[in-house]
Amino acid sequence: MSARFEPIRGGYVHLDIAGVAHRVYYEEAGAGIPLLCLHTAGAHSSQWRHLMCDPRVTDHFRVVAFDLPWHGKSAPPPGWQDQEYRLTGDGYVAAIVAVWNALGLDRPVVIGCSMGGRVVVRLALDHGPALRGVIGLEGSDRPSPWYDGSWLDRPEFARGDFCAALVSGLVAPQSPDVHRWETLWHYHQSGSDVFKGDMHFYRTDSEYSERSHQIDTSRCPVVLMTGEYDYSCTPEDTRATAARIPGAEAIVMEGLGHFPMSENPERFASYLLPVLERLRATDSRASLRSTGATRGRPDGG
Repeated sequence: MSARFEPIRGGYVHLDIAGVAHRVYYEEAGAGIPLLCLHTAGAHSSQWRHLMCDPRVTDHFRVVAFDLPWHGKSAPPPGWQDQEYRLTGDGYVAAIVAVWNALGLDRPVVIGCSMGGRVVVRLALDHGPALRGVIGLEGSDRPSPWYDGSWLDRPEFARGDFCAALVSGLVAPQSPDVHRWETLWHYHQSGSDVFKGDMHFYRTDSEYSERSHQIDTSRCPVVLMTGEYDYSCTPEDTRATAARIPGAEAIVMEGLGHFPMSENPERFASYLLPVLERLRATDSRASLRSTGATRGRPDGG
């Protein structure tokens, strides 16, 4: 078999996150509007590799995904051995903003899944004017009530294979085996107690339902997309969140579960591509209005 190269480029960026030095790994492909991708709890940026290899996306978007510190190829900060990893809402947002500034992403679209789909709500609240829009996959504005926190302290939860088994039921039954097992492998690779640390944010530090109505979707469009088989963030959770955000759009994806971008990339693309095209068209119209071109006068009058 002849060698085949993917268009993905990888590298490291040294930056400060909340005053602490970090070395963060990122990957990117394509050119155009920045599309910043956020992985799920306990996983890493490899979840987005199919999107980065899809020319229907990369012909128009600069797709960037990074490993949150403690995840994938991004190391914990110095002294990690003497601390417990716990992801907070403030720390998560600080990391995202630090990466997009360091990489020079001008008004990116941010797309995140699971905990990434939750944090985009806060990004739209706190940084909406600096964004072209947000896409929350398996996302809502409040923690899901089904989680029982008592099992977080069990020793098995520190193991990647246990975490993979825990999330395996969130993959839709229609998803091809090769993609199902690749998705679960990301959890097998997780560092000890990293998934548990992410659950701190996902379960206890990401309640935005009292403020989500304040999002101005005329400046930062909000699209929420959830797989019909997701019982972590159910379609009902997503619809309820969209109902609280004036102008937000909710899409239920048939035949998909909690990891749409990795468990069934082609089916996911059938839902995502029209959304990206609408955001691209909206951005083009906004650019024309800002220059006055829609009224045919270069001075904008």
